[in-house]
Amino acid sequence: MTAEFDEQERARLLKQYSEIATLAGGLAHEIRNPLSTIRLNLNLLSEEVEQGESARDRRMLNKLLTLQRECKHLEDILDAFLQFARVGELRLHPADLNTVVKQFVSFAQAELSEHGIELSPHLDPDLPMVQLDETLMHQVLMNLVRNARQAMPDGGLLEIQTYERDGRVCLDIIDNGIGMDERTRSRMFKAFFSTRSGGSGLGLPTVRKIIEAHHGTIECESEPGQGTRFSISLPNALIIADSNQDDDSEE
Repeated sequence: MTAEFDEQERARLLKQYSEIATLAGGLAHEIRNPLSTIRLNLNLLSEEVEQGESARDRRMLNKLLTLQRECKHLEDILDAFLQFARVGELRLHPADLNTVVKQFVSFAQAELSEHGIELSPHLDPDLPMVQLDETLMHQVLMNLVRNARQAMPDGGLLEIQTYERDGRVCLDIIDNGIGMDERTRSRMFKAFFSTRSGGSGLGLPTVRKIIEAHHGTIECESEPGQGTRFSISLPNALIIADSNQDDDSEE
């Protein structure tokens, strides 16, 4: 009975997510078209003005460049909101979390090195399989690693660890950056909260939404000047399969 209720609740939430995503897509279309027109005309104006050499032309060009940056900022917020709204659309299948992490490390290592950050993976070779939407898990890693990079403006060490604990598959992302105070930690998963100028405030809320959609949890330990650890816990795919078989046999 409990399993049936959970499935009904999941179906209700998926329908709700789908409706929100549809609305978000329509809203994005209505905003993106005029925004693209504005950006195009700003580009054309900038090309004309940059040929001028007067002080007035320089001032006008600076203002146009500011407007272009703000349009790009609006597009980034729009993309982040769409991603946040569409998280309910999962494509789950049994997957090796280590493989996802290794692919991400190959993708991110060069950029992190340019910022003076050493990326150090420690992966459990006997890690059980998990039910994953690999594309969304890649996004989780990207958002958390981006946060870590911003917390280490002068470079540092970033560790990614996988391990098994109490029958669950765990992923830790640890940096030795500037850390966070209690106020920031208490609000960091709230939509549109950001400590950075120009930040969308949707990165960490999206991460939590993705992890919870995987029936997982995410926790954060951080202190000012002591770095930050994000800890993700996901259910073992084999345990989920056994649980589903038990539910079917009871019926």
